[in-house]
Amino acid sequence: MTEIGSTLPSFELPDADGKLVDISKFKGKNIVLVFYPAAFTGVCKTELCYFRDSLSKLSEANAEVIGISVDYPFSVKEFATSNDIKFLLLCDYTKTIINKFNLEFSNFLDLPGYTVAKRSVLIVDKEGIIKYKWVADNPGQEPDYSEVLSKVSSMQ
Repeated sequence: MTEIGSTLPSFELPDADGKLVDISKFKGKNIVLVFYPAAFTGVCKTELCYFRDSLSKLSEANAEVIGISVDYPFSVKEFATSNDIKFLLLCDYTKTIINKFNLEFSNFLDLPGYTVAKRSVLIVDKEGIIKYKWVADNPGQEPDYSEVLSKVSSMQ
């Protein structure tokens, strides 16, 4: 369903203010979907701040960065504010999308039943086709940022 060459399935998730966002409104732009396990964790902060600091490069490639976690809107809002994250963060607190995309990581922090998003990056082109997919083997692994930037730049 979310393999390279497939069409990104349509979905809606609330943003940090609880307002529903339809992913299809981004058709016509390249999208970098960044799934991250949890706000306020070290690697997630590093990863999202990297994307924050790379926004100008990504904007040059007509790309929108969208972060997705299973956190609740109030947590995501505080995480964005405290880290000066200006790109859209969506909340999959029902775990519907990570389940649909097969991006579930169970027993996060060795806590039975605590399911979060696998750290992953999907790059979707202007027509809604997935052009790149990376999924971490473990929550501490970060994506190859230069590879992500290179892929997005090649899609201008």
